[in-house]
Amino acid sequence: MSFSERLRELDGHAQAELVRTGELSRGDLLRAAIERIERLDGSLGSVAVTSFDRALAQADEPDGPHPEERGPLHGVPFLLKDLGPTVAGMEATMGSRFLKGFVPAQGSELTDRFEAAGLRVLGKARTAEFGVLPTTENTAQGATVNPWDHARSAGGSSGGSAAAVAAGLVPVAHANDAGGSIRIPASNCGVFGLKPTRARTPLGPAVGDLMNGLAAEHVVSRSVRDSAAVLDAISGPAPGDPYWAPPVAAGTFARAVAEGPGRRLRIAFSTRAGSGGRLDPACASAVREAAALCAELGHEVVEAEPAVAFTDLVEPFLVLWAAGVSSAISSFALLSGRTPEPGQFEELTWELYEQGRTLSAAGYLLAVSTLQRAARGLAGFYEDESGGGGERPGRGSRRGYDVLLGPVTSEPAPPLGTFSVGTPRQQLTRAVEFCHETPLANLTGQPAMSVPLHWTEAGLPVGVHATGRFGDEATLFALAAQLEQARPWAHRLPGPGHPRMETRSC
Repeated sequence: MSFSERLRELDGHAQAELVRTGELSRGDLLRAAIERIERLDGSLGSVAVTSFDRALAQADEPDGPHPEERGPLHGVPFLLKDLGPTVAGMEATMGSRFLKGFVPAQGSELTDRFEAAGLRVLGKARTAEFGVLPTTENTAQGATVNPWDHARSAGGSSGGSAAAVAAGLVPVAHANDAGGSIRIPASNCGVFGLKPTRARTPLGPAVGDLMNGLAAEHVVSRSVRDSAAVLDAISGPAPGDPYWAPPVAAGTFARAVAEGPGRRLRIAFSTRAGSGGRLDPACASAVREAAALCAELGHEVVEAEPAVAFTDLVEPFLVLWAAGVSSAISSFALLSGRTPEPGQFEELTWELYEQGRTLSAAGYLLAVSTLQRAARGLAGFYEDESGGGGERPGRGSRRGYDVLLGPVTSEPAPPLGTFSVGTPRQQLTRAVEFCHETPLANLTGQPAMSVPLHWTEAGLPVGVHATGRFGDEATLFALAAQLEQARPWAHRLPGPGHPRMETRSC
């Protein structure tokens, strides 16, 4: 096995440790990742834009006088999703023909934070056009395939990032999530993906709020500890942000991973059908097995579900979705000096753009207030009746749940082309059915994650969804680390003949 191939199995912490001990240089790590991208991505289609020379030039820069202050991911190869944060001088297409060749002059706060943490951007990962669909098959660049089955979707809209991490091209990659776009591809590709609490990470300087807070920025990764370390590095408001998430009670997310839950959690699980009225048996099995594992680990596990369901909120959610797509296209039209025309976009994207342009302010605010009422109702599922974290004695007192387990999607990774069949409205309906209840966490702003605990008999990964209290990513990270230790997954790599590839169900 080659040196580059051995690095495929290592998470970012382990790769950075090789640099800290002097076994490898930062340049060695980057050149190995570049070799993997050039060798493997031709059949995968995960990378949209490359910037290898820029990353290698950074690797040659001196580290400065205080090497002890370097973060745990210093020198680690990294991909940005080609949607959202920008790099000055690097093409930004948002997965669309409309922006082909557009090179922004300004970078983003989030990019600066990634690079300040020592992550080295090798390029950008493919995305669904403007993040519209839960698959990454844009017509501008082509499809990103699932590393475990090239006839199936890698998920979306962060499918390029998840596929690259699953295939071992890089150990961690940027992703964002306004309706499941971190967690869905993480589930499809068998990697870890956590959507943070609303406003935990910055969106600026160009944007202060996206879709009334639906969108969140973070990463997908091979390991829980990498995810926690990145969130520690990028968390916190930037100057001028309209609002921000509450402070981290655990101190750091890395500490939560290292220490574990430290108490018996109260965990609910649900396998109710989503908006399509069905749930694939493999997805239901994944949830039940995860619930059983949590019980084995000593947690209190109860079959229960909140009264609020995404099925009842699809229409107001789609109002925000159309408004967000329309706003994004209009913003990039101003930045690029281009005029949007229907032939430059996929049919569904253009329909959402047009719908967003015709929305009234009153209709938009009505959708926002509807979703906010639902968010308050759902929050009660996680909070004690006393209003805090403790028990309240007396009749009717109830202890809230720490975590809710459920399916990420209504089925495992679907075949490529699934979401391009029929009219734009039929495509959107199919996407909503596939997303199951996952967008609820975007509507409420709660943290949620996909944990790769289950594989089907055919070798497809199926993630388990876990939602936590608002502001409490620490509990999710602690539980995820406990699950990772009990049922490790980072050693799994797709590819014929790989000595550690496994296809049996956990």
